[in-house]
Amino acid sequence: MRIILAPMEGLVDAPIRETLTKVGGIDRCVTEFIRVTHGMLPPRVFYKYAPELHNQSLTGVGTPVAVQLLGSDPQQMARHGEKAAELGATQVDINFGCPAKTVNKHKGGCVLMREPELMHEIVAAVRQAVPASVPVTAKMRLGYDDRSMGVACAQALEAAGAREIVIHARSKVDGYKPPAYWEEIARAREAVNTHIIANGEIWTVADYWRCREVSGCDDVMIGRGLIARPDLALQIKASQQGEAVADMTWPEAVVLVGEYATVLQGWLEDRYVTGRIKQWLNFLRQGFAEAEALWPQARKIRQVAPMMACLRQPVPIADSRAA
Repeated sequence: MRIILAPMEGLVDAPIRETLTKVGGIDRCVTEFIRVTHGMLPPRVFYKYAPELHNQSLTGVGTPVAVQLLGSDPQQMARHGEKAAELGATQVDINFGCPAKTVNKHKGGCVLMREPELMHEIVAAVRQAVPASVPVTAKMRLGYDDRSMGVACAQALEAAGAREIVIHARSKVDGYKPPAYWEEIARAREAVNTHIIANGEIWTVADYWRCREVSGCDDVMIGRGLIARPDLALQIKASQQGEAVADMTWPEAVVLVGEYATVLQGWLEDRYVTGRIKQWLNFLRQGFAEAEALWPQARKIRQVAPMMACLRQPVPIADSRAA
């Protein structure tokens, strides 16, 4: 019953992986995708997206991190999968789920679900190039134009040697709009022997249990839900044991944001750091009423110190959890 932190382009970077895995309950992470095109990327690009490669592909608290690749050329993907493994990747994941227009326009991500044969070629090529000890996995949606391709694409990935498949329970056209079609994950799961991991619209402990019941999947991947509620994985793990843990408070969440900001300041200018903080704060509005109350003021701030002062100010909210 594993919980995996989903890759989210432009948000779930190494500092936020470090921050969230410290909270606990997360069993694995996946990097933002490394885009593979024509030339061979230098090691510094792999290290940029996955600095955990310097630490046996683990976060500071020992949570494994998979390196994710995105591209459509089987041989180029194979070369980059091989390089990732040489640099220390303990899992190579392939992105067939990204719905971004710019990515799909250049034949990457979810648009490949129109071509399960090509998906098979890509995974098979990477699987052949990567040492047998390094699992090759994939993330996909239920389809591009509609939700009719889940079974066919899952079967193609299984035949190519994918160890696990994460399925986001929507098509590209669905985007991120509710609901998530967990029952369609169940159809794909029943059609293959490869381990299937459910993803999509898990915001609460109750959502987790409903997803498990409907999809039939023991393991789940959570993205936005964990960004909104950093202790969600801990809450889920406690519920699996029939226990309960106290909700994270807003001051505790602000401490996490502060730790994240401190790390980012070693990499980026203040204006970019505050941009990242605002991205996270926008999700925290869904988990904490204080974040919602502070948002109109915080969104106008451009420097880190005033931003953190804003977030630390007392907010008279009776219940720290947003509905």
